[in-house]
Amino acid sequence: MILKAKERGGGAQLARYLLSMRDNDHVELHEVRGFVSDDLLGAFRELDAIAAGTRCQNYMFSASLNPPGGAKVTVEDFEKAADEIERKLGLEDQPRAIVFHEKDGRRHAHVVWSRIDADRMRAINLSHYKLRLRDVSRELFREHGWDMPKGLRDWRERDPLSFTREEWQQAQRVGLNPKHIKTLFQECWSQSDSGVAFAQALKERGFMLAHGDRRGFVAVDYRGEVYAVARQAGVRTKEVAARLGDPESLPSVDEARTAMATRMTERIKGFIRQAELEAGQGRKVLEFRRSEMAGRHREERQTLKEMQEKRWIAETNARASRLPRGFSGVWQRITGKYNKIREQNEREAWKALLRDRAEGDNLVAGQLDERRALQQEIREQRERQQADLLLLREDIARYQDMVLPERSNERQRQDREGRKRTRGQDKGRDFGFER
Repeated sequence: MILKAKERGGGAQLARYLLSMRDNDHVELHEVRGFVSDDLLGAFRELDAIAAGTRCQNYMFSASLNPPGGAKVTVEDFEKAADEIERKLGLEDQPRAIVFHEKDGRRHAHVVWSRIDADRMRAINLSHYKLRLRDVSRELFREHGWDMPKGLRDWRERDPLSFTREEWQQAQRVGLNPKHIKTLFQECWSQSDSGVAFAQALKERGFMLAHGDRRGFVAVDYRGEVYAVARQAGVRTKEVAARLGDPESLPSVDEARTAMATRMTERIKGFIRQAELEAGQGRKVLEFRRSEMAGRHREERQTLKEMQEKRWIAETNARASRLPRGFSGVWQRITGKYNKIREQNEREAWKALLRDRAEGDNLVAGQLDERRALQQEIREQRERQQADLLLLREDIARYQDMVLPERSNERQRQDREGRKRTRGQDKGRDFGFER
């Protein structure tokens, strides 16, 4: 599974994020270990208080465990992965919490450890943790027989369409997939051999080339969003500078935004609103189905949990009734029968725990299969929407080119009429008609 992690602070904020249902179908607090409190917010506030006695700012180590899509991963698999991470990083016996998130038909886990050694009141050093996590990730892919991503095998084969959180947020604002945006820029770059050709290729897709304050060459779209050319095209900054020349010859970001805004007629804005409205209607139908399915799945899990709790109590009482009491219990302790019964009870209790876990894993796996089928429909709808929005950008660029000559001709006509009126007023004054 893919492992991503970082050192961080802000325990209360992280707890609220991990328990948030805003972007998730299901959230489950699975484990709180090594804390006085048994709820996540209280546990992380304990970390805040302990860290206040040190100078450490990033006193937590937060990791996300992401198995491949479609893989059946049990709770035990996640726990073993968390155990291996803490063994590699020297976090054994440190307080930790595990939270499961499910969305888009995929289940992943967030594991948070305390970095503070409470006995010495010092932070545990996690040097080169990214390299160690990479090794653990490779081991997990081999152990489970999953297809290992190329970028994990060799960093030089990383996906050129990978994106940062900021790029994902920007793509969300414009309603596009960040990979589609990168693909668009990379196509424009590969199809052009000069700065003029690249600028024209971007223009045909609804972007204007400009120079940024820090990033050299950027592109601005009709919404005013700014994209770093080197990052989006997946090339070095030196290569961009060599092909595009002096960035000062291009308009600034503010000038590009103004130019794009002046070309946005009410008719073009109407096209955009209509396209976004149609896309929104399709999303609402699928969102209703997703919400209904998530609610039904939560009810099924709650029903299973209640059934298992009742069964566990009944089985525990049955096991307890086997243990003799009074004089008989004392005698059986002497003869050793009491210990045999207790060991039998412990074995049965462990088997019951594994049985309950397996039932829970099977239920979640079946629900994830159902959710993935719906996610496929959502993905197809998004792909159609993405294609429509990309075509809309091209249509906007073409229509703007058609509008500009009309506006230019209109402006020239108004200038001619203004000059005629001025000449007529001057002529009247020359002939003494002024009062």
